[in-house]
Amino acid sequence: MKGVIDMSKVEKSKGVFDKISGLIEQARRRVATTINQEMVILYWNIGKTIKKEVIKSDRAKYGKQILLSLSEELTQRYGKGFTEQSLWHMIKFYETYPILSAMQRELQGLSWTHIKSIIYLKDELKRKFYATLCIKEHWSTRTLQGRINSMLYERTALSKLPAKTIEMQLKELKEEDKITPELVFRDPYVLDFLELSDTYSEKDLESAILNALEKFILELGKDFYFVARQKRITVDNEDYYIDLLFYHRKLRCFVVIDLKLGKFKAEYKGQMELYLKYLEKYEMDEDENPPVGIILCTKKGKEQIELLFLPDSRIKVAEYLTRLPPKKLFVEKLHKAIRTAQLELKHKKVEK
Repeated sequence: MKGVIDMSKVEKSKGVFDKISGLIEQARRRVATTINQEMVILYWNIGKTIKKEVIKSDRAKYGKQILLSLSEELTQRYGKGFTEQSLWHMIKFYETYPILSAMQRELQGLSWTHIKSIIYLKDELKRKFYATLCIKEHWSTRTLQGRINSMLYERTALSKLPAKTIEMQLKELKEEDKITPELVFRDPYVLDFLELSDTYSEKDLESAILNALEKFILELGKDFYFVARQKRITVDNEDYYIDLLFYHRKLRCFVVIDLKLGKFKAEYKGQMELYLKYLEKYEMDEDENPPVGIILCTKKGKEQIELLFLPDSRIKVAEYLTRLPPKKLFVEKLHKAIRTAQLELKHKKVEK
């Protein structure tokens, strides 16, 4: 009938459009990936050339003058992207990764802006940590820089392990997508985005976290999923309430978060054990791992935790900061914690 639209033809056309659109998008992504890889290799080669041909230790001052002139000529011919500062980034890139195959293996998939943030990290394991997590969790350059600024690496349990163990866990994460608790849990957690006043209650803290849930989950890490707030459980006709309940997809387990003001107390362990045993008995599926608990407090007592065997249990105790201290003090505190933990591990090995 004239003027009547054949809906079957419309639907078919829409289906063809969607398929073609998908093909175009895939091709664009492949082209973008290829261009990015070629640009990264180009910048590495430029850095190598300048380092070997211009920047030599005995002619450093002369080299800097040549670099400025070179930048002006390259910019005039090829446009933006070849400022003097950009050329220094390329030199640093080559100096940090002098072997091309090793650079490609470690940084494949990262953009040049990601790489510029990573190459200025002095520690090799730290560079591997951020590169691996950045690739696995698809961090933007802004997220990567934020993680570096908040010293994420130093706050993970991973950083306190021996170097060989760190390297092995990062390799397993990259090649087998295997994630360990040491990569997931942190200490301290930085909750400065909550914008709490100087005096607040546990309820205020909980409410602030839920109001900023997205940021809180980002601080916890990828693969955390919010399950419940103040989840009620009943034991012997008595009600108990779990502050925050999450699920971690890769660890395949529930994660209980108990919020406490002030210093850690021994009785917190018993309370957390009750929560974990309940979840294990009534909520856990057969193919899941036993739940893990995090007791978040403003201060923790090292000796109490050791006496309660918490480092080896499924209960983690971590401090939280509602305001970041001066960076120098924060750096010193975290590096001291790493050194102490690594020394303790050495002593345990000797004792065995």
